Amino acid sequence: MVVKATKGKLTDVSVADAKGRKAEGTLSPDGRTWQTSWGLTPGATYTVTAHGDGGKKGTVTSTFTTLAAKRKLESGLAPLNGEPVGVGIPIQLMLSRDVATKAGKQAVERSLELRTSTPVTGAWYWISDREVDFRPKEYWPSGTKVKLVAHLSGVKAGTGLYGVKDRTLAFTIGAKHYTRIDAETHEAKVYKEGRLVRTLPVSLGRPGDDSYTGIMIAQEKDAHIIMDSATTGDPGAYKIPTDWNVRMTYSGTFVHAAPWSTGAQGNANVSHGCVNAAPSDAKWFFDFTNRGDIIEVTGTSRKLRFGNGPTPWAKSWEDWLQGSALGQPVTTAPLT
Repeated sequence: MVVKATKGKLTDVSVADAKGRKAEGTLSPDGRTWQTSWGLTPGATYTVTAHGDGGKKGTVTSTFTTLAAKRKLESGLAPLNGEPVGVGIPIQLMLSRDVATKAGKQAVERSLELRTSTPVTGAWYWISDREVDFRPKEYWPSGTKVKLVAHLSGVKAGTGLYGVKDRTLAFTIGAKHYTRIDAETHEAKVYKEGRLVRTLPVSLGRPGDDSYTGIMIAQEKDAHIIMDSATTGDPGAYKIPTDWNVRMTYSGTFVHAAPWSTGAQGNANVSHGCVNAAPSDAKWFFDFTNRGDIIEVTGTSRKLRFGNGPTPWAKSWEDWLQGSALGQPVTTAPLT
């Protein structure tokens, strides 16, 4: 919204809702207008207090109510607030309704204020009409503090569709953990800040059940799960309890303990597609790994498919940039 002075100049403007929360805004250099920086909440009552100097100092107040949204756009964010994460983590904004038009997607992107302790250049990419993700051009610098404010209140994302609540997310990037798994040498080399810290003998997918080649991230961790082939469309093939599971794809690729294949680890690929390791090695890797750590697999004939989980590094920077509705990179503002 815009407040204008018909005579003289504005010296200060306040726009506050019924709970006293003030909207951010900017006064023009000539003092003739004041404009909100972000949208106002639909269906909310605001009071405007404008101070001016037109030869005679004065104060004007006015109250108004914004139109209610016919359709509400809610949202969720990942990673978790305060979660320590790896250098490959994307920021995910999930929406409750489809944002189907380019204009709606552009409005959503413009509402996303990203600040970091170290300057970062990246871009937003629309995974679907209900999800838009951010990744840097290169991996996040270690130790970077990140804050996102999604100013979605009042954003028009479609016909009668408006954001109704702002969301805030803050997290810190941990040390750079990079694991390179080679299907030909049957080894996983684990690096921390460029230094090799451990080499694990492993077994990858057997012929016909090849593991994925590509740059993945640790998507989640679970100490104990049951691997069930029914989830991959092959019920009855196996149903095995496993420990120290680090997920790499939605379709069910994990690094996990496999005491039954220790004889093959380091010299043959015999798994159903996961990366098998000895229980002690798998436990160490589980404890070492954060969500968002980079895991790269090489040497197989099966290529990672973009969208098989958060897979921002499966696309080149040029291709990633094409997924932005605004079509341009974002350089983060300083963290304050």
